[in-house]
Order: sequence, then structure tokens, then C-alpha cells
Amino acid sequence: MTYTVGNYILDRLAELGVDKVFGVPGDFNLFFLDDVLAHEKLDWVGNANELNAGYAADGYARIKGLGALVTTYGVGELSAINATAGSYAENVPVIHIVGAPGLSAQNSHLRMHHTLGDGDFKHFMRMAAEVSAATAAIHPATAASDIDRVLRSAVIHRKPGYLMLPVDVSTMPATPPSEPLNVDVRISAPDIEQAFRESATEFLRGKKVTVLADIMVERLSAVDEVRNLVRDTSFPFASLMWGKAILDETEPNFAGIYVGGLSAEPTRKVVEDAEALICAGVEFTDTTTGIYSHTIDFGRVINISAEDTSIAGRHFAPLTMSRSLEILREISLELALSGTDFTAPSGEVALPAIDDATLTQDALWKVLSSNLDAKNTVVVDMGTSFFGMATQKFPQDSRFIGMPLWGSIGYSVPALLGAAMADMDSRGVLMVGDGSAQLTIQEIGTIIREKINPVIFLINNDGYTIERSIHGVEAEYNDITTYDWSKIPAAFGGTDQNTVTLRATTVREFNEACRVARETRDKLIFVEVITAPMDMPELLLNFGAQAAALNKKK
Repeated sequence: MTYTVGNYILDRLAELGVDKVFGVPGDFNLFFLDDVLAHEKLDWVGNANELNAGYAADGYARIKGLGALVTTYGVGELSAINATAGSYAENVPVIHIVGAPGLSAQNSHLRMHHTLGDGDFKHFMRMAAEVSAATAAIHPATAASDIDRVLRSAVIHRKPGYLMLPVDVSTMPATPPSEPLNVDVRISAPDIEQAFRESATEFLRGKKVTVLADIMVERLSAVDEVRNLVRDTSFPFASLMWGKAILDETEPNFAGIYVGGLSAEPTRKVVEDAEALICAGVEFTDTTTGIYSHTIDFGRVINISAEDTSIAGRHFAPLTMSRSLEILREISLELALSGTDFTAPSGEVALPAIDDATLTQDALWKVLSSNLDAKNTVVVDMGTSFFGMATQKFPQDSRFIGMPLWGSIGYSVPALLGAAMADMDSRGVLMVGDGSAQLTIQEIGTIIREKINPVIFLINNDGYTIERSIHGVEAEYNDITTYDWSKIPAAFGGTDQNTVTLRATTVREFNEACRVARETRDKLIFVEVITAPMDMPELLLNFGAQAAALNKKK
């Protein structure tokens, strides 16, 4: 059998750890999909539409480190570009492979279906370039080098990559890779390390320290180094909502989730009043800071970012995040530094009475978080679910996946599919509002087909509560069409053999639904949860007020 350009792409993806390829077939990618089906290390996961496929690849990549998405040209890729833009914004490497018209058609500038009819076949690649680390239109003579360049850039920069693969090029002969693709190019210069060590030693000497960690620690594979730092020094540490659960929230020195001025007061003080604050992979956004309500003196900050490390504004590069954290751990132990004064909350959060009282948002999130297992992968949509779960303490080795920067509603349902397929040993738990779910709920059919058996909590609060928290409490535009959610799983392939469908309106009913979910692991558990339209987590209520005030500024 002839080794082809399509084979080359797939072998490189498999080499980089990909074992699932998401997407939707179209006439320009069918030959390539034949290669996907034939590949011994890859499985094809067909999705309900291209947007869902992009979200699924994103959820998968957040756990595996790289995802892959296949669409057809024009109509397919533009359907997916919202998901790709989200991956770009949130530093998630997803390779988008677009089956395109053949080279002869392109060179002849033919008016073809799925094009704009002007003979220019690069319109959509130029669009993709805005949300990709690298792009390439694949040609036979340079196929291998262009494929390697795009994959390498995506992995190194933690951003999407785009491959425009003409239908005829995918089947053209190629030479298999002769060696593994080098994607480990993050370096630290010894002289920069020494300069940083000396400056950090003087900066930290005699000071009490707090550590604040965020999502880029995970994206840049520096989680172990942060864990070692906070474990060995006992410095109090907090996370932003974006980076929730990357560190062990059961540790006694966990200080909580920092949301700027909306934080719990002990969390705010241990971060903002620290004599020295080590920020590891922190990205301050409007959502994660409570609309820029943080008050941090950056003259007291050692900031470790993706590109460099700075001490009170003085920059050190090249210096990797991992090496910076190792050096800070060594310095902290050598100087016998102490952590910022902090008293950890004592005891567990009091659970509501398990009775027939109407279920409230406050009771919902407390009961739900108390039922999480170690190694649950919790996926939440932007809305009450994200803000309700962000401040709940998670078990060790659990995960929290949301999209707070891009904030595209509907993301969570397909992302759950991708995340669950990336780690079948970790049971997926999805929390999604009724408004968000209406955008992408059809992907529940793929979830059922692939037998991943997650738990889905559908929060039915009759509309867009997060928008109501900002503006338009009674406005018609925040209303949605009423669905009979109890029939949704059956409509997408759910049966008594593979699905349990429940409904909860009281605390007792919800607690019972959680018990059934814990004990039933061989089926999808779909729970419709009823709460009032304007009942919302306290954090979301305060966030909405801040957002409303910002929007009104002249």
C-alpha cells in the first residue's frame, strides 16, 4: 500500500499522543477519513456538526495536550471557527484539518460549491490565520515540512494549527517520518537562571509569601513544580477560577479561589496583602477578577508567565516556567521563608437539610460538590454552573473545565464528550444551563453512541440567568423556548438499557439523583434540575452587578 500525505499527518498526530479524531464528513475530506478509519492508533468520532466537533476536540486537548478536528472546506470549517477561536483564546492546541478542493480546481480558479464563487481558494485560510499559531496549504513537494511546522508551532505555543488539505494531495505519495517531531524547545539560559536566582533571593529575603496559580501552569506542564513549591514550603496558595483544581484543594494551605474584590475576605487578604506574591501562570481577565476588581501591588510580585519571569517589573528571559518555580522552591527552603499569615477554614461546608424544601442554587452546588469523587472531570458552561461550582472545594485529582475567557455558551456538552474520551478512567460530570444546552444538546447522541456514561445535570432555570444578572431581568430576549427535557435523551438514542433520566425540584430529590448517579456507572445519568429564573450563586449575583456597572460607563 502506498504511503500518503494523509498517512503522514495521522502518524504525526498519533506520535504526539492523539488517539481520537473529531469531525464531520464532507466530499473534500472523505479520502482522508478513509485513512483515519484504517489507522491502527486512531479512532474516528463523528459529531452532530462542526461547531460541536471543535468544542469536543478542545475538551479532549485540555486533557491529552493536543486535539484533532476534521471538517470540509468553507461551510464546514467556518462552522467550526468559533470553537477554534475559543481554543486560541484559551491556549488549547487543536489541529484543524480541512479537506479542500483539488489542486487542479484551485489552479484553474473554478467556481465550485462551498466557495465564494470568485476562484480564490484562500479566503478561509486567511480567516483561520487570525486564530491559529500556524497555517499551511498543503502541496506535495513541501507537505512534510509544512505539516511538521504547523504541528510544532501549535504544540509549542499552545494554540490551534490549520492544515488545508486538497482532496487529491491527501492521497499523493509521501515518505514516512524518519524521526520524532521535536516539540520540546523551551529553554533557559544558565546566566539568566543565575541572575534570576540572585535577584529573587534578595527580593524574597525576610518576606512572607503567598502563591497564586492559574491555568497557564497546566498548559505549560508546570503543575508538578507548583505543587512541589506549595507542599515543601507550606506557603498559602490560591487559584483563579480559570485554573481551579490544578492544585489540590484539600491541602491545609489552600486559601481558596481568588476573584479579586469578589473573593472571600480571607482569600482576598492572603493574596492582596502578601509581602511577596508568586504568580504562576496567572492570566487576569474580566471574568476571573470579578471585572478587574483585583488590587495587587505588582511591585511585590514575582510573575512567572509563558514568555518570561519578572520580579517587580524586571524581566528575565529565556527562563521556563518550570525552571523558575524550581529555583523559587530552592530559594524559599534555603532562606527558610514563611508563608503569609493565614488561617484555613475549619471543618467542611455545612450541607443543607435533606428535605422536601424547594431546591435553591445554594443548596444545589453544595450538595453536588459533596458528591464528587476523586478523578471526576467536571465540565461547566458559562453561567450559573461556572460560578456555582467555582468556589466549591473539589476532591484531590479531580478536574474543572470551563471557558471563562472566550465564554461561548453551549461549549460544555461537546467538551464533555471530548474530555471523557481523553480519559476514560475519569467519569465526566456536566453542569449546563437550559439556555446553553439548546445550542449543542444534539451531541448527547454522540455521548450515548460512544458509551462514555457521564452524569449530566441540566439546570432548568427558564432562560439566560447570567444575562438577567447583568441586564434585562424581565426582557423577552432573555427568555428561551420551553423544552420537555425529560424526552431529550430518548430523542438522541437513550433507552432504558443505556440511560437513566431523572428530575429534581427539591433538595431530597436532588440528593437522591446524586446517589443514583454515584451508584450507576454503566449508564448515562441525565438529571433535569429545576431552579427559579433569578436564583443564582452569590458570586454570579455580584459579578453581574459589576458587569452591569462596567457596561454603563461612558
